[in-house]
Amino acid sequence: MSTVETFTWLALLLPLAGAVINGVGFRVWKGKTAGVIGTFFLFAAFACAVVAAIKLKSLPHEAQHATSVAWDYAATLGIDAQLSLLIDPLALYMTLVVTGVSALIHLYSVAYMTSDEGYVRFFAYLNFFVFSMLVLVLAGNFLILIVGWAFVGAASYMLISFWYRRTTATNAGIKAFVINVLGDVGLVLGTYFIFKGTGSLDFLTTFKEIEEGAAFATENDGDLVAGCLLLLVGAFAKSAQVPLHTWLPDAMEGPTPVSSLIHAATMVTAGVYLIARMWPLFEQAPAAANVGAIIGCATLFIAATIALTQTDLKRVIAYSTMSQIGYMVMAVCSGAYVAGLFHLMTHAFFKALLFMAAGSIIAAMANVQNLDKMGGFRRSMPFTYGCFIVGGLALSGIPPFSGFFSKDEILAYTAARGDWHVALAVIGYVAAFMTAVYTFRLIFRAFWGDPVKEAQELEAGHMAHGEHVNPANGEPEDTHVGFPGPEHHIAERAPEMKGAMGVLAVLATIAGVLQIPFVTHWVDTFLEPTFEGSFYFEDLHPSDSLTIAGMVIGASLGLAGIALAYRLWVQKPGTTAALIERFRPLYSLSFHKWWFDELIDAIIVRPAAWVGRVCDQQVERILINGVLTGGTTGLVKSASAAVRGVQSGFLRYYAAAFALGTVAVTFYFLVA
Repeated sequence: MSTVETFTWLALLLPLAGAVINGVGFRVWKGKTAGVIGTFFLFAAFACAVVAAIKLKSLPHEAQHATSVAWDYAATLGIDAQLSLLIDPLALYMTLVVTGVSALIHLYSVAYMTSDEGYVRFFAYLNFFVFSMLVLVLAGNFLILIVGWAFVGAASYMLISFWYRRTTATNAGIKAFVINVLGDVGLVLGTYFIFKGTGSLDFLTTFKEIEEGAAFATENDGDLVAGCLLLLVGAFAKSAQVPLHTWLPDAMEGPTPVSSLIHAATMVTAGVYLIARMWPLFEQAPAAANVGAIIGCATLFIAATIALTQTDLKRVIAYSTMSQIGYMVMAVCSGAYVAGLFHLMTHAFFKALLFMAAGSIIAAMANVQNLDKMGGFRRSMPFTYGCFIVGGLALSGIPPFSGFFSKDEILAYTAARGDWHVALAVIGYVAAFMTAVYTFRLIFRAFWGDPVKEAQELEAGHMAHGEHVNPANGEPEDTHVGFPGPEHHIAERAPEMKGAMGVLAVLATIAGVLQIPFVTHWVDTFLEPTFEGSFYFEDLHPSDSLTIAGMVIGASLGLAGIALAYRLWVQKPGTTAALIERFRPLYSLSFHKWWFDELIDAIIVRPAAWVGRVCDQQVERILINGVLTGGTTGLVKSASAAVRGVQSGFLRYYAAAFALGTVAVTFYFLVA
């Protein structure tokens, strides 16, 4: 086994080791021991990923993609099912992002989750989640990909429902699990169509079959398009794209580090990775790729409009995630693979930072998440405020922060496709303006204005500790049984939180230097071996004038959005009430999240519940229990009673019955 393979396997297995050690020793570890163990294994995994990436890039291009097989699971009837990893620049790029950002989230959690009754369980789940995501991105074939896909869904359910005594949390976990299972079905069925055409589950073999024309030789082959569309179903469910997105805002019921983990570097990026990994399939099935690009564009616009009116701090950031993933999906479906993956990385930095900063202010508010009740934290929480500003500027696409370079590259490459893709880019710029508005609406409302009671207490040196209730419905909670712990921790007072947020703030500021137009192309160079042979990677390049114009337009729209937010929520804070009354239908559309939950409830949930009730009350109880099961049971009981009546135990009765039987049989044969 080569050095690259060894360190890649270590990067995969170390988080699993952390999960097992914390899981087995949950009764033993005291204090922050479990957090230290979980965080250590994540930083070790990141270090292994760094070594593997360095060693891989020292190899020739043709040697930078190989399958490492642990053992053959099944090799029969043409099925090549192996426990294998595909080690190439894309896999290690994702491994670096996943382990690096996840390690910082673990470090943040060491302090944030202190005093929670499920502290050890939390870190066991968190480590398992990262392991599951690594199985997904390192999978060498469709079989392992499906396993990793399912593991991520199960781990997300455990983490979203972590505070299991909260009905809102358990309902959110179930909702996320059900929608993700729908995506799992799409992934499995899509795999079937692809296997049917190529005869292989191995990624490299599948891609070679398509490249050489041995499988799906014609563009937009029916089976290939069907397979790719089904893969998109899996991607849309995991990455919260319309209409399979409704689980994502509800996932905010989990602890804030979970929100950061799911929304930044792991679960929601899985769909983007899947599309990028399957680029040979989608380039041969452009009809499916076009569907993905349109859905991604619709998602980024719809999510941006919803975020403008939400009042839950974490849900605003959640809809921001949904919108940014839409940019990535649009990019990779339009052939801008590197641009989409570059934004995946920068987004991981600034979105994890925003969630961590949100967790800090929510702790200062004694778990209250309502923006209407916040204000004036700028003086009492300067470090958290500074991190929010950095994350907000990166998200809004303001130079020189990282989001400016990655988002504008997506829009420039999408526009370079020409024809109707230009409309997608225009919608992307409109959503970028809205992004700046809702991001700084959040910042101005939480940190500016007169200090609220909690901010005043913090300025006086005291943390607010109100009644322990569910912020979603006001139900009282027992902090010792399946609910958040009684203590609250903010970045200003917790070195672990401050350290993790500080690193992410630096990365959110400077990561754009990796891919500055006309200057640096490090991400392009790193990922080149994975996308060699791609038509779009080789030939799709925006002109210099388009690139410069896009950067100017993007920065201008971002600054204009911040200026509008300042005008509405700082200079003239009452203006929004008048706008709401004037544009009531549009406000209702945004505030009610385009009524997606209500539509799904009316079209799917209620009919399914009705069918379930009918099956239970009519089919199960009357037909099966009453007629089939009950009728059969009655018949058997009657026959048994008759037999018991005959078996009296008197010999003369048996002799008489034998004689009568003999006479009856004789009579039958005589007559017959």
